[in-house]
Amino acid sequence: MIRFYLVLGVLVTAQLASAADRPNILFIFTDDQSHRTVSCYPESYSWVHTPNIDALAAQGVRFTHTYMGTWCMPSRATMLTGRHQFGVESMRMEGVYPGSVYDPEQCPFWPKVFRSNGYTTAQIGKWHTGIDSGFGRDWDHQIVWSRPKYPENAGHYYDDQIVEIDGKVERISGYTTDWYTDRAERFIRGENRSSEKPWYLWLCYGAVHGPFTPAERHRETYPDVDVPVPENIFPGDSRKGKPAYVRKRNRWVENASGEIELDSGVQQRTVVNAPLHGNTLQDWVRQYHQGVLAIDDAVGRLRDAITESGQAHNTLIVFAADQGIAWGQNGFQQKIAPYDANIRGPLIMSFPGRIAEGKVCEHPVGGTDLPPTFFAFAEIPLPWKMHGHDLSPLLKRPSHAWPHPVLTVLTGEKYGSDTDRIPTDRETLYKTANVPWWVSLLDGRHKYIRTLIEGEVEELYDLERDPDELVNLALQPEYLNRLRSMREATLAELRRTDAGFVDHLPAFSTPQ
Repeated sequence: MIRFYLVLGVLVTAQLASAADRPNILFIFTDDQSHRTVSCYPESYSWVHTPNIDALAAQGVRFTHTYMGTWCMPSRATMLTGRHQFGVESMRMEGVYPGSVYDPEQCPFWPKVFRSNGYTTAQIGKWHTGIDSGFGRDWDHQIVWSRPKYPENAGHYYDDQIVEIDGKVERISGYTTDWYTDRAERFIRGENRSSEKPWYLWLCYGAVHGPFTPAERHRETYPDVDVPVPENIFPGDSRKGKPAYVRKRNRWVENASGEIELDSGVQQRTVVNAPLHGNTLQDWVRQYHQGVLAIDDAVGRLRDAITESGQAHNTLIVFAADQGIAWGQNGFQQKIAPYDANIRGPLIMSFPGRIAEGKVCEHPVGGTDLPPTFFAFAEIPLPWKMHGHDLSPLLKRPSHAWPHPVLTVLTGEKYGSDTDRIPTDRETLYKTANVPWWVSLLDGRHKYIRTLIEGEVEELYDLERDPDELVNLALQPEYLNRLRSMREATLAELRRTDAGFVDHLPAFSTPQ
């Protein structure tokens, strides 16, 4: 059974740098925000404009290929533990969706280690990892919208939320992206914290998750969007070589006017379909990008608050999303699947004078890499085995040699030792949005995908030559050696991270 093992004595403050030398960390974490929504990413549409996020990148390091997770809950579990979904012991879905629980003894969250070592810790915004949100244990200050604890309120992403403010329940109104930003600004400027301590703030926006509602001030922006139709939006030869569940995916249709639209609108368990402009691909992508604009405003406000309060010299700012979302690629309108269109998101870090400025890092990185990086900046030893790697060398020199591939895994709604055996019943295996369990490894620009279904095809893509992942090289004999090496590297990474199911993988149908 996979468990956390605390290192003896790590909770004791001893011989660490003084509080004045240890940096504040602002971790801005958005929801379902693809890298394509940020204009400094070349994959964004030509009409996208996010000047404040771009300015953050100009002052720091932008990572081109980042894979934080596969959907809301496991991505957040990784951010709190430094471990992949299969290494998060005791966490499980329970009760009415998105109800979930965990045992904090078996599944400790690392902010309490920061707290024990002189940091003021705070969390503001969305929570999706158990009804216990950790106030008083992991967080000194918390304004939490707990979807698991209040499932009847779980669809209220943009207004009318039930929140707990330092343990006291309150119902709030107002556009939540702005409301969270207001409270984060106050914390940065000194409210609810000691001026004598460094601070860590995890700011979790619900934007730009469905129903993708933009602020009123942004609802007329991008009036003339032009969204190219993905080549493989409909089933057919363009999905040749893909697993069966991808070949069959069919969420989009042509309407009477010949426009492509969602067959039945956005379908999510706790979110009401809310198209402001219409149901076509153009309409939805426009609304989605409009929802990003309040996030961009927030980044500008938060940077100003840090500068105006005299903390710019000692604050690491991290901007990331839990994952991306597809708009028509492979027929999807969701995250969860192993393709870049579904799950690749932005990652930008800024710390003037301490890391490189205006640089781009082309090494792929993952969500498990962030917690070890935070511990390195805080000069606190890791309290247990984490699955990722400290990114500090890349932040100082983005072209630094980097031998670490990026593992990404979907085990549906199962965590920890509950993933030791891969389910054989379809309901469990396809529990998450009708996408089966899978593992993937990105090494350089080659991506390997193994769908955990008996007899299914493996996948191999060259993301440099084929960024849309259209051609499965695993089926081409000349790539057999590359396929074998990626297959073995994936098994090695699963073993390194103690994946219990590694010796129980189903057979595949591609050449040996």
